[in-house]
Amino acid sequence: MTLKIYGIGASRAQRPLWTALELGVPFELISTPYAGGATRTPEFLAINPNGHIPVLIDERPEGAVTVWESMACALYIARVHGKADGQTIAPATPREEAEALRWSFWTVSELEADALTVLMHRMAMPEDQRKPELADKAESRLKVPLAVLEAHLQAQHAKGEAYLAANRFTVADVCVACVASWVRPAAALLAQYPSVSAWLKLCLDRTAQAQARGLK
Repeated sequence: MTLKIYGIGASRAQRPLWTALELGVPFELISTPYAGGATRTPEFLAINPNGHIPVLIDERPEGAVTVWESMACALYIARVHGKADGQTIAPATPREEAEALRWSFWTVSELEADALTVLMHRMAMPEDQRKPELADKAESRLKVPLAVLEAHLQAQHAKGEAYLAANRFTVADVCVACVASWVRPAAALLAQYPSVSAWLKLCLDRTAQAQARGLK
């Protein structure tokens, strides 16, 4: 079997890349930047008509499986290629599976858009193109989901669990931390949520995260 991941580390493709690296799953990286037209070629559109990275192709004995949408790619790798042994990042119980699903979907619907606005208009875009007023509004809206995440992590700590789904790092943490990291340019905002800040540092300090981020 051969697993191919289309994308680069400095993109949403980081989510399946990080997942695969944490699990030690061999994969072939097909370097595909989101800029410059690489995702608009006929060849790429044949595998993802949306024209976005990442795309995952899993060559299996029963035939190729194609997955797009970054959270779906990460969750697929954990479910299909991980071992549900309570030792790896793969969910090992129905509760852990539910946590991975709900927090991944929550991140896309509640966190991602405003977190990306903060990243772009506080740091990533050229300074003369930034619109601080957009970042200000995004930071104000982020107080609601960050409070939700803070409360969950505090409840986890009360149960003796340091991460989103268990007392170990799982794919749930991969999916949420990849997006929560975009809020870091708003340091004063993030400081209001100490449990989120501490958890995020634990996640981003992992070796596989740095490896995934650096893939080109």
